Amino acid sequence: MAQRSRNQKIEVTAELVNRLGDARVLYLADFTGLNVKDMTELRRRFREAGTRFIVVKNRLALRALEQLDLPDISEHLRGPTGFVIGGDDPIIPAKTLREFAKEYEDRPAVKVGVVDNRIVSAEEIRQLADLPPREELLANIMSSLTAPVAGIAGVLNGLLRNLAYMIEEVARQRGAGGE
Repeated sequence: MAQRSRNQKIEVTAELVNRLGDARVLYLADFTGLNVKDMTELRRRFREAGTRFIVVKNRLALRALEQLDLPDISEHLRGPTGFVIGGDDPIIPAKTLREFAKEYEDRPAVKVGVVDNRIVSAEEIRQLADLPPREELLANIMSSLTAPVAGIAGVLNGLLRNLAYMIEEVARQRGAGGE
């Protein structure tokens, strides 16, 4: 039985290494005070948001983190810790955490995060939750970038129109003077 338990631990650690290795976003959260029903609801919301919330023993998480090229967050692996594992967008899981915590007495409590291999504090994660989604941010940036170009195009169009009128007027005057 002990050998099977050891093999299961190795499998869990390997699976966590795979999940964390592919993630650009990782948040650690203390889920103290949430019952099984609450945890099920939390996992469901994360699945709907395209992220995952998993719980593993801290010792196994430490083993997995040692195998990865991530900043050292081991000091935050104390007590009940859940892993929020996200893809490219750090805002969606941050919003999901915040919205859930609003309904469940500030639980789970964010401990720390890693975004693009950089440690982010709980406060920075709260700030991310206040940002609009990535697609909206990109759309805002694009509209900001295209506005000056549209203005320049309008000015150039006006200049070309004026130049065409001037050429037409000069041609008309030459034509009138030549008769």
